[in-house]
Amino acid sequence: MTQVLLRAHRNPFTTPAADRVLARNLVGDNVGNLLFSYAVQRTLSTSEATIQIARLNHARTLGPEEIDERFDHVVIPLANAFRKRFLPNLDAITETIEKLSIPVTVVGVGVQSAVGEGVRAPRQVGDAVTRFMRAVLDHSPSIGVRGEWTAEYLAGLGFGGDHVDVIGCPSMFLHGDTLPLRDPGRHLDPAGPIAFNLSPYLKQMAPVVEDQVARYPGLVYFAQDIRTLALLLEGQVDRPGADLRLPVHPDHPLIAEGRTRFPLDSTTWMEALARFPFSYGTRIHGNIAALLAGTPAYVLTHDARTLELARYHEIPHRRIDVDVNGVDAVALHAEADWQPLVDGHAERFGRYSDFLHRHGLRHVFDPGESADDFDRRIARKSFPPVVGEPSVSSVRGRILSPRLRGRLRRLVRPVRMRA
Repeated sequence: MTQVLLRAHRNPFTTPAADRVLARNLVGDNVGNLLFSYAVQRTLSTSEATIQIARLNHARTLGPEEIDERFDHVVIPLANAFRKRFLPNLDAITETIEKLSIPVTVVGVGVQSAVGEGVRAPRQVGDAVTRFMRAVLDHSPSIGVRGEWTAEYLAGLGFGGDHVDVIGCPSMFLHGDTLPLRDPGRHLDPAGPIAFNLSPYLKQMAPVVEDQVARYPGLVYFAQDIRTLALLLEGQVDRPGADLRLPVHPDHPLIAEGRTRFPLDSTTWMEALARFPFSYGTRIHGNIAALLAGTPAYVLTHDARTLELARYHEIPHRRIDVDVNGVDAVALHAEADWQPLVDGHAERFGRYSDFLHRHGLRHVFDPGESADDFDRRIARKSFPPVVGEPSVSSVRGRILSPRLRGRLRRLVRPVRMRA
């Protein structure tokens, strides 16, 4: 058996309750982190592989010597890791990799940058990324990146096409070369259910939220950031300088009227989104979760990291970093064309499959393999319901212990969240 160590915030077979997820930040600030690691774990769960989860950048994680002794391969799915705020984690991961002697595969990493003339990042980030790239390439034939802009950024640091493979986000390949997208239909019912996602730090979205909440009574907000989970459980979270038209306080209609949901795992997230005819918003993984559930989705891109993924996978999208005028659920649904997304998916999966094979990794879509064992294990689990669903409305407003309250205050310090 091949022993694989996979970097992830949480094992998908665990079922922690909402208060534990919050207290230990088991989503890594953003539940979107669970989706791409879930997809990678399912993809690599072949009959020949045993997979264990570790954070790699955490003080209590496995040390390099133990990793070398116990494992045959380390796989590291990442998102927008090339950014200033992630540098302590990136440096910790780099330090671990430098001490390993076994193969290392990095999947789906990207740079965070504004959309403009070229992709730029602070020199401090460039130095850390250069060290990281050198460490990985000492253990790997290449690195898998999210899109062309990340590849362009790395080329500027001296890492060209021989060392960089553009593979998109691994979460998009949860189902291999197929995408279970339902027929979107010709019209979206304005009185029916609509799934909405949002990066609540984007002030330019405030008028959009205000308009869409009033216009569509069936609009439901699928939140992803840990601070909104705190808001749902604790009832109040300080966000200095926040625009109150955004759902960041208990009196906002999306919160007060019970129109906010927070998924605690990938399984219930996709199950919940499957019940909606359309999803839209600024969260790239919120919309990918919808697509994986068969729900047509539309991305409102606001920076290079979201735009490069939407472009690579040909997910319907529009930029809102300059102008939010015209953002409307019914209009977006009417203008969207999901055919390029579907038509190009198999070819994109082929690139991803070739990347994994180049790294000596078999996957469940190879001949003779199957994801059935993984899926059966998931099916046997009893996951906590999505926070905010009517059946668990009693979760809202519960009183937390003083100890948990103290941990919460430390956890939800006023910082920018990522999408």
